[in-house]
Order: sequence, then structure tokens, then C-alpha cells
Amino acid sequence: MSEPVIAIRNLVKRYGRVEALRKVSVDVPPGPVGLLGPNGAGKTTLIKLLLGLLEPTEGEAMIAGCDPSKKADRIEVRKRIGYMPEGDCLLPNTTGVELVTTLGRLTGLTRDDALARTHEVLDYVELDEARYRPVNEFSTGMKQRMKLAQALVHDPEILLLDEPTNGLDPKGRREMLALIDDLGRKQGKNILLCSHLLHDVELTCDHVLVMNKGEVVETGNVAEMTKEDGLSLTVTVDGDAALLRKTLVASGLGVEDRGDKLLVQLGPEAEDADQVFLAAAEAGVALTGVEPVKSSLEQVFLRAVGATAGVATEQTKEELA
Repeated sequence: MSEPVIAIRNLVKRYGRVEALRKVSVDVPPGPVGLLGPNGAGKTTLIKLLLGLLEPTEGEAMIAGCDPSKKADRIEVRKRIGYMPEGDCLLPNTTGVELVTTLGRLTGLTRDDALARTHEVLDYVELDEARYRPVNEFSTGMKQRMKLAQALVHDPEILLLDEPTNGLDPKGRREMLALIDDLGRKQGKNILLCSHLLHDVELTCDHVLVMNKGEVVETGNVAEMTKEDGLSLTVTVDGDAALLRKTLVASGLGVEDRGDKLLVQLGPEAEDADQVFLAAAEAGVALTGVEPVKSSLEQVFLRAVGATAGVATEQTKEELA
């Protein structure tokens, strides 16, 4: 098994009487990993602790073999970690080239190396034509890509991306997600993607950590977590749906009401919907629709933190187009 790129043990962070992180212990594997959770779950606090911007109340967090709570390790953290914050971090009245070069120098690059890398990353994020424009003239989408460029300039082994699609229109969101997918899955970067958008994580990440109320409540491989244990069907009924539900339950199937439909969970050995059709015949009702259901990250999240959590579980039709 691969060594974790981030190892956290009994991590606690308190602000006065408020406990933002509660005895968090988790290993973050290599590759693209999503950090999910509702607002106030502790995601941003965790990222700031990993960067050494905050000090833990208790416990420890190791990232890329460094302890960011130790002064001696913080310079190494800056060299090995790329950080894209949620808020703007752009110096006004500087051009794209000036800003990214300056931040590259702060990570330890020489002037020539920083300038060469700046041109490379600005080309990569498709800001090549805007590189000599003042950043305060940039659109929201351009500013987000500029923040990604400055996180990449020193070619870090780990990227911490905090809400990278924040404020983007549908086109800008797709472009940003394509860049993150390329970095994580084609270029082999280790990524911790902090987001409250399940769709973004499902598209770009192989693993996920779910946080709620300062705790990690679910971890795992996305493909495994969204794999169904058995066949699930959404059934539309013409007739007495309550009677069909009773008949299905009596035959040992799991059933949930979904408005004017029924969600039927068949056994792990089921390969078809024969049991449902037999139950419908017994109940004397007609089935007007039978559709298979694939588990999603949304279902995983809701199981972990509950349906009342303030997380975006759906995208608009325009965003998904």
C-alpha cells in the first residue's frame, strides 16, 4: 500500500470554547483526493494547519514528511506544497508575469527559473495572452486560473486547492475541473481538493474524505464507495402503490417511497427485476417504469452527515450541460 502523503493523528484545534477540529486521525493517500463537508465542517481550518498558518491545540499533522507546526519545517512546506486559497491573493497593479514570478521566488526558485516556470504555467492555465495585463483587470475566471498558476509555479508535489471553482460560470467551471483532472490523473500530482460541491469531487478525485462538525466521518475510494451492494430500481406504478410496497416488503425486498415512485433494493445476487414484476402481478398493479439506479457520491455524503447538511448536492442543468 502506498505511503500517505498526509498523516494526521489526534488533531484538535480550538478557538476559545469552539472546537473546530475534534481528534481527527486520517491518512490521505497519493493522487487526487476530495475533502468534502458542509460549511463549518473544519475543512479550511485543516488546510491552514497543514500549511503551518495555524498551530494545533493538540495532536499532529504531517504533510510530505514535514511537520508544519515546527518552524524548521515550514520553509520546506513552502517548497513542496502548492496552495490555491479560496479568496483572492492577487497583488493589484502587478501583471500576471510579475505576480507569479514573485511568488515563485518566495518558494526558493532563482530569478531565471522562476521566470521560465511562470511562462510555462501561464501557458498551461491558458493565460498566455493576458500575462502582461494587470491582474486587477482580470475576470473572476482569469483570477481563479492565476491562483492555480501561482500554486503550480514551483512544481510542488502536493496541491491544496480550496474551492477552486468558486464564483465561476459553467464554462469556467468545466475548464477549471479539466485542469484539475489533468493534474491529478495525467500528471500524477497529489491533490487535496477542498469543496462543498459533490459534483466537482466526483469528476476529479479518486478518493474522498468527508468532514462534519470537526470530524472525519467517512473516507474511501470513490469507485468503491459508490458501488452498489445489489441492484436498485426506481419503480413507477399504475395502481395501488401502497399495496405493491407491502407486497415487496413481504417478499424480503427493501423499499423506500420517492414521491410518486418506489425505490426498490434487490438482493446482492439479483441480476434482473423478476421479483418486482412477480410482486406487481400478485398485487394486481401495472408497472409503467422500471429504471436501474446507480449509487452516487451524494448518497455516500448523505449517509455520512445526514440530509440536512448545507452541501450542494445538485448542479443546475446549465452547469451539467
